[in-house]
Amino acid sequence: MFSERAIRCEARGASVYSAQRTRTGSGEAWTWPECHAFFIEMDMTADRRGIKIRSFFGVGPVLLAGLIMLSACSKADPYVPPDPFYYFASYPVGKNPTTVTTADFNRDQITDLITTNISSNTISLLFGNGDGTFRDQVQVKVCQEPRSLAINDFNHDDQLDVVLACSGSDQVSILFGRGNGKFEDGPQYPVHRTPVSVSSEDVNGDGHPDLAVALRNDKVKIFLGSAGGTFRPGFQYEYGDTPTSVALKDLNQDGKPDLVVTNGGPMLSAVSVWIGNGDGTFRDPKDYKTGRRPLGVSFADFNNDSLPDLLVINGEGDSFTTLLGNGDATFQPGKDSGADASPNFGAAHDFDGDHIADVAIVNLQSTDLSILFGRGDGTFHYPPRNYRTRNGPFAVASYRVSADNMEEPGLVTADNGAGSVSVFLHHGRKGQASAAGRAGE
Repeated sequence: MFSERAIRCEARGASVYSAQRTRTGSGEAWTWPECHAFFIEMDMTADRRGIKIRSFFGVGPVLLAGLIMLSACSKADPYVPPDPFYYFASYPVGKNPTTVTTADFNRDQITDLITTNISSNTISLLFGNGDGTFRDQVQVKVCQEPRSLAINDFNHDDQLDVVLACSGSDQVSILFGRGNGKFEDGPQYPVHRTPVSVSSEDVNGDGHPDLAVALRNDKVKIFLGSAGGTFRPGFQYEYGDTPTSVALKDLNQDGKPDLVVTNGGPMLSAVSVWIGNGDGTFRDPKDYKTGRRPLGVSFADFNNDSLPDLLVINGEGDSFTTLLGNGDATFQPGKDSGADASPNFGAAHDFDGDHIADVAIVNLQSTDLSILFGRGDGTFHYPPRNYRTRNGPFAVASYRVSADNMEEPGLVTADNGAGSVSVFLHHGRKGQASAAGRAGE
């Protein structure tokens, strides 16, 4: 029986850092990508002292630690991860930010930031300067305990609006954007039990953005939008075990958004995929096993086949799961990869310019940002490149910096314990970012 924990071997000099688990039809396999060691269907457990393997020949358990376990791999060349980023500055936001999202709120073609601040009942908007840096926050009072947000133009006025999942008041709340950092209060809709996540796409094909809201009591509620930015209740689905996130995306390329929900409860550690019918309803879900307590899902193309794949961050077991898509809203068995201590959120992007999707993960317990560089097949090089963050990194978002005839990626973390967002700029921007952009630090 395999330990649910991603096995970690701190023998970095031999390129052996963390195992990856693959589920197969006959069981599970652990592989060490850098040296290609392989074990399957053996009795294996792991703890802080090492790895204990009970052999098939009845010889008894053998405790292997560090390089002794993988002496055959000692000849592998060390992998040195790229170092594409540097810490630039942190900007104050509200208390205990839980999400950070990028968008262009004032239509100047420059990326802005927005956060939900769960303990101050606010959102923070930070306008971009165009060089990867940001101005001081505009903080807006909103509903009780805003936990999650989605962005769309709900009333068709060419200004971005915001919908909030308000876990303290059991409602979703609409804010109509004015384009200048200010918002007008819109309608609020009760959902009755702790909304934890919200996503917005047009699920019934009428040209108006709709909402999908994940509720803590094993429900997903659909709201159908109108031209004026109001909503009416749609179908409600009761399924799963303690939803932790919801996302809408067309996974089978039929032009109809599909629904993806992560289930973080003890009875079903899985991501559920619901194929959209195009009329605001969804077919029965199919579950895909992940690591323990999956917290969130995002989309990428990890193997360059132009089909959407899934990235799921697992809150227990220090791992994340990638699921390669088949193009028909079904997925291959998940591959679990090791992360640092207590991963909480992830984002995928090509960070090193090799045209292969990489993964950035914030880790609560180890207080760092890890970047794992993709191999192009849904697995990743080890070790990762780690960057220290401020206290309580809770969420991460990537964005593009286009200035001075250069285009480079940037990263921003929501620092829950510090009440800030931290910006990491690409080394190609070093010396180019304005000193004024550090004003919030």
